[in-house]
Amino acid sequence: MRLKPSVLLLSTILLCATSQSTAPAQTKVPKADTQSWTDVQLAIPLSKTVDFTVQGTLRIGGNLTTPVDGRWGFGTVFKLNKYLSVNSFYFHREARPPNGKPEREERLTLGAIVRFPVKKFTLIERNWVERRWRAPQVDAWRYRNRIQIEHPFQINHAKFTGYVADEVFYDWSQHDWVRNRFSFGANHAFNKHFTLDLYLMRQNDGRTRPGDINAIGTGLRFRL
Repeated sequence: MRLKPSVLLLSTILLCATSQSTAPAQTKVPKADTQSWTDVQLAIPLSKTVDFTVQGTLRIGGNLTTPVDGRWGFGTVFKLNKYLSVNSFYFHREARPPNGKPEREERLTLGAIVRFPVKKFTLIERNWVERRWRAPQVDAWRYRNRIQIEHPFQINHAKFTGYVADEVFYDWSQHDWVRNRFSFGANHAFNKHFTLDLYLMRQNDGRTRPGDINAIGTGLRFRL
């Protein structure tokens, strides 16, 4: 017995609907996330104008439930004068976004920092150029520009430095400005060997996932 075309079409629709309803739902990498970023830095003076620096970073994501990014690196900072310093760094990064695939990156960074004191304020401009060797993403060049304004303040007898900063990212693989980070916080030097930095950061990025991030940041800076 031959089935009519209408019966065949109805059977096909029912079969597709059944297979879709029984298939496991696939969870995608979220567009937004809340994270905790912790940086630990050790500066070793090689001379009055040169520091060798070692740094490690851990980022807890998935709304503060799981490690999503770890990196370590080292480099040198050359203090040409009290207004200008240049640096070169190497970083190794391994990451896994929530519900995402593992990522790996080797990064070289060259940059300069310029300081402009204006009375009790200090304007700091940081320019970085980065070469990134990535997997599974394509390799890329990236430019980063951060403007930061600092101002000292005091609570009882404790001295702090408060700041606000904004950083923009240009990615040559995308041929576009792809990311913006706004942050504010304060740091306190307990002594000449240890400084604690606490901040809040908001990142907007429509090209990566998660790209829109709220972060609680902690910086532990040690100096021999």
